[in-house]
Amino acid sequence: MAPPPKQQTMKERILETADKLFYLQGIRAIGVDTIAAEVGISKRTLYNHFPSKDALIAAYLERRFVQPRPSDKPPAGQILATFDALERRFAAKDFRGCPFVNAVAELGAQDRAVKKIAVAFKESRRVWFRNRLNELGVADAEALATQLVLLVDGSITQDLVRDDPGMARAAKEAAMVLLRNAGVDVGDGTTEPAKRDRRTPH
Repeated sequence: MAPPPKQQTMKERILETADKLFYLQGIRAIGVDTIAAEVGISKRTLYNHFPSKDALIAAYLERRFVQPRPSDKPPAGQILATFDALERRFAAKDFRGCPFVNAVAELGAQDRAVKKIAVAFKESRRVWFRNRLNELGVADAEALATQLVLLVDGSITQDLVRDDPGMARAAKEAAMVLLRNAGVDVGDGTTEPAKRDRRTPH
């Protein structure tokens, strides 16, 4: 028999509610009064757990700072799967773009705490790509990792403007071109890619 689900603490309830409202409606549009009312608590109770709205915003972004799950796929397959995951996310009705970009856009680059978290998140994604590219033996993994991150962010922007999940597919096709140019055999993008033997002319 499965154990009963763990009951949320009040802090977790507040943060989960803030996460939903901030992401779907915007950080500036949602005040702590709205969050407290949605949870069913007083504003004072909310402040007992989060001393300010800024603290709640930081906790919201840190909650969204999730690392990719480990995968048994080969490195190139993991890279391309990123774009497949994006396409699925774009198709969801509650997709509102990157929460970190949204936060910086709303609050401004002068909000150093928010910008610091956003930069750290974007850099963690770039480093993830770089590590996969290093596993593939790509010569300039740093530069290619940056280009792949630009494809991710560009596809998110295009989807938001066009409401077209196919933008992730277009970004994946561009990523395949970049990988091939770096000497990686990606096949047709649907099979398990493998590293091309660099001793063989191509």
